[in-house]
Amino acid sequence: MNTIGGWLLVGGFITLVCLRVPVMFAIGFSTVVTILYLDIPIVMMISQIIRGLNSFSLMAIPFFILAGEIMGAGGISDRLVRLSKSMVGQFRGGLAHVNCLGSMFFGGISGSPAADVSSIGAILIDMMERDGYDTDFSTGVTMASSIQGLLIPPSHNMIIYAMAAGGSVSIAKLFMGGLVPGIMLGLILMVFSYFVSVKRNYPKGDAFNFRFFLSSAKESVLGLLTIVIILVGVLTGVFTATESAAIAVLWAIIVTFFVYREIPLSAIWGILEKALYTLARIMAIIGISSAFGWVLAYLKIPNAIVTSITGITDNPIVIMILMNVILLFLGMIMDMSSLIIIATPILLPIATSIGIDPVHFGVIMMMNLGIGLITPPVGGVLFVCSGITNLPMERLTKAMIPFYAVLLFGLILITYVPAISMTVVNLLY
Repeated sequence: MNTIGGWLLVGGFITLVCLRVPVMFAIGFSTVVTILYLDIPIVMMISQIIRGLNSFSLMAIPFFILAGEIMGAGGISDRLVRLSKSMVGQFRGGLAHVNCLGSMFFGGISGSPAADVSSIGAILIDMMERDGYDTDFSTGVTMASSIQGLLIPPSHNMIIYAMAAGGSVSIAKLFMGGLVPGIMLGLILMVFSYFVSVKRNYPKGDAFNFRFFLSSAKESVLGLLTIVIILVGVLTGVFTATESAAIAVLWAIIVTFFVYREIPLSAIWGILEKALYTLARIMAIIGISSAFGWVLAYLKIPNAIVTSITGITDNPIVIMILMNVILLFLGMIMDMSSLIIIATPILLPIATSIGIDPVHFGVIMMMNLGIGLITPPVGGVLFVCSGITNLPMERLTKAMIPFYAVLLFGLILITYVPAISMTVVNLLY
């Protein structure tokens, strides 16, 4: 029965995904069918859904999402673009560098690649095309740089990972672990963009103007303080990640509606509706994925996967290659939140058994799944970019090909140079 149940669960899920059934419904349907076949009371599934959502750490997610939505709607993206332009716009391919740096700043506020593309991309893609950049390059650098939002704190996906790891991983350590890799990824993309710009003779921006930099920094500093408030509060222990998220929302409301005042206070209802839609989708996926993961454990599938991987080799380098391949493949076909819930209990024990710190592995997972967000067939960021540019998915995927190579290079560095993720963590803790 366990063997057939395993095929029903995993095979049914893969079949439904291939038939383009939404991931949440594919997970839920395959879980229900397997539970009924195994003659397990359906109330156990409901219990696991509730248990998966009953976590104090998860309370931070709605606040981080809402803070990002408020700041994104209130004009912070325009200010961050101007700040980035004042800092790096003078180099060859200046707008490409602005795109990378702007995503770095905005990722620290929203924590969402999709929000980054829809906000920063909506401004810069059109600006880059008017300035003579190829459309493929403009969209490619926009999507590739958006992954920084998964690494640079505060990332709500890091919170989901901490929960999936059984609460044994500190959220503050995860935030600090992703900081340097996120910045490094932005720098790698900027170096790549520079060489492409030199080869294609893309234009330079205006020369560095200190007065313009000061005015741009002055306009942006209140928005960027959101990141500072969260990090300083969590690191010093003044408040928890959940409390810092709530304070971030309060600060975002003050800055957006009473300082910037680009949108009226009545716009809060539309922002709340958009945040609620995002939150409902994430929480539903987390809940149903928790039930799916419980059935996986009941069928001892994680043990079988661990035995299979460790049975192939005991070489840590090869094991990490295998786990990266698995995460990259699954990231192409599954929603990120559900994949974190399901894959973490399976792969984290393997990683720790070969000496990988849970914080380091969390950063590796975020990087892998970030690449999955810009890779078909599921690629959520691809769909967002297609929506704002009206370009077909096939063309966007083709535009991403050189950037895939750059991102894989970054993934290799993050995987095999632990100091990139762990130096700041070790210094602070």
